[in-house]
Amino acid sequence: MGSWWSFLTGRRDSVIPILQTDRLELRVPDADDFPEWSRLRRANRGFLQPWEPKWPRDHLSQRSFRRRVRWAQGEAESGRSLSFLMFLRDPRLMVGGITLSNIRRGPSQCGTLGYWVGGEYARRGYMTEATDAVVRHAFTQMRLTRLEAACLEENTASRGLLTACGFHFEGVVRSYLEVDGVVRDHMLFARVVGDEGLR
Repeated sequence: MGSWWSFLTGRRDSVIPILQTDRLELRVPDADDFPEWSRLRRANRGFLQPWEPKWPRDHLSQRSFRRRVRWAQGEAESGRSLSFLMFLRDPRLMVGGITLSNIRRGPSQCGTLGYWVGGEYARRGYMTEATDAVVRHAFTQMRLTRLEAACLEENTASRGLLTACGFHFEGVVRSYLEVDGVVRDHMLFARVVGDEGLR
């Protein structure tokens, strides 16, 4: 499936990417995204919460979202993280989000992938398309050499996604991440720049 990217010039002479695929546009959020983001997250709370850190009380508030936007834009400008919202291109609808975070430079050249999608948009190939685009951007434009992603053992959808996108299971990491209020072991997957299947 084809993908390409364009760029927006951000503040402080930085460049923040906008990634596009056949069906999707991935971009860093702005304040105007709040109504659509809050509706999608609220409607899918039961679908998302079992796989995410426990939501704070103000998770769906506009003030919290504004903090999220400032963080996402600052992280993108600094090169530490790319936190994208995912939109269908036609019709234009928000369907989820995908983040390349914890970007390390120097000897490691590594980053960590995380993602979420609304239940009504799951199993339609959108997350595979988005993950392929982020992987390609990370390896070809950012010159990273390794990407990691982790999921719970029982999250078969996430395991299937990572395998389909060329990630390889490397082992179980203990007490890796808090999920729904409990620190849990996770399965760790990784993909390196030399792996086959870059689409």
